Amino acid sequence: MNAYDSEREHTFEALPPAQGRGFAQSWWGRAWLAALEGGALDGEQVRTGRRLARAGAVGAVSVRPGRITAVVQERDGTGYRADVLLDVLTDAQWDRFLDLTVERSGHVAALLDREMPPHLVEDSEAAGIDLLPGLGDLEAECGCDAWDHCRHTTALCYQVARLLDQDPFVLLLLRGRAEQALLADLQARSTAEPAEAAPTPQQGVDAVEAYLAGHVLPPLPAVPELPGQPGVPPSLDTEAPPAGVVEPAALEILAARTAAQAHVLLAEALRGGAERLAPAWALTVGEDAVRLAAGRPGDADTAQWVLNRLAAGSRRGREQLALAVRAWRTGGVSALSVLEEEWVVEGEALARARAALDTAWEEDERPVLRARGNRWTVVGSAGQLRLGRDGRWWPYRKERGRWVPAGDAARDPATALAAVASEEVEEALS
Repeated sequence: MNAYDSEREHTFEALPPAQGRGFAQSWWGRAWLAALEGGALDGEQVRTGRRLARAGAVGAVSVRPGRITAVVQERDGTGYRADVLLDVLTDAQWDRFLDLTVERSGHVAALLDREMPPHLVEDSEAAGIDLLPGLGDLEAECGCDAWDHCRHTTALCYQVARLLDQDPFVLLLLRGRAEQALLADLQARSTAEPAEAAPTPQQGVDAVEAYLAGHVLPPLPAVPELPGQPGVPPSLDTEAPPAGVVEPAALEILAARTAAQAHVLLAEALRGGAERLAPAWALTVGEDAVRLAAGRPGDADTAQWVLNRLAAGSRRGREQLALAVRAWRTGGVSALSVLEEEWVVEGEALARARAALDTAWEEDERPVLRARGNRWTVVGSAGQLRLGRDGRWWPYRKERGRWVPAGDAARDPATALAAVASEEVEEALS
């Protein structure tokens, strides 16, 4: 796929058009696009650039420290050189990054597998090293003389997101360190003699005296690793009858769900950047019932009993509850609201929705959509787009005469609708 021009510059061949798919599948690729979309001043240029990238208008991409370059062609064949700049890390920052990486063998293994571990990015940020760009960090230069991101530099950024999905070393080279040099430094540090352990602090010393005397304090404990599965709550199966209206089976299920939720929160805290679901105490009774049902509680017999109770308590039938659970697992409260609430899109929200739909596809690729409320149904297809109140698009497809969630939400309606096509292809192959 790529040809090595030199150790400090890599050139990637032009990628084929990205029709019917999103540009970033990895979390670090999406973070790259978030920096572009959040920092660009002209939303129309972003949408037009996305269309150019989707049509395959970006040529070979050259990546070197601090700069990526490509020629982007307009539909009339006119080519413009587009450059996107990102600050390189200093030698001191690279030294800290390498030390952080070798502290955990999993970081090195993940990089070798072309993965960007979330823990590595978080640890680096805590040490003052920003691997991923933030808002406004991606500077633009283009032959069309635009002073901010134009459609050409935007198209280049979308293409780079696809490259980052395949190889995070693209980002590391852009930050100033080539792959082979980086791996050599990691190897050297991994085989070096371990540093002397920090001296043990004196016991029984007053905190103020220790601070004034300059006593060396022990390092903070390492961030805990995520367990493979939630903890097992204690069993409440005893010979003593339950007191009052307490139901042991229900209590065991709630304890298991609490352990599962704690596992999810720990994973979220370690991963970073994940969108949090609403806390349980902020949910309505109906929403909380769906949350509990989404946890797949207990064995088969217990699960049926619990699901019947939750369906009745939330005033849903079992089929409605199952559909609500499916929505919940794609996006929590927001996804559940999109499933069960139909609302009228008007004013500024309607104008933004129409603009997004108009620019998401090329003229000859745009599907015919029939609108009703916040729902746009693809004519002659089993696909539908639903607009959430936060401006995101949710994909739906028709199964056995009813509309069901088909995937995660996206800011781009074409990306969201591509999830429906992906499901259809997977079903055809299975």
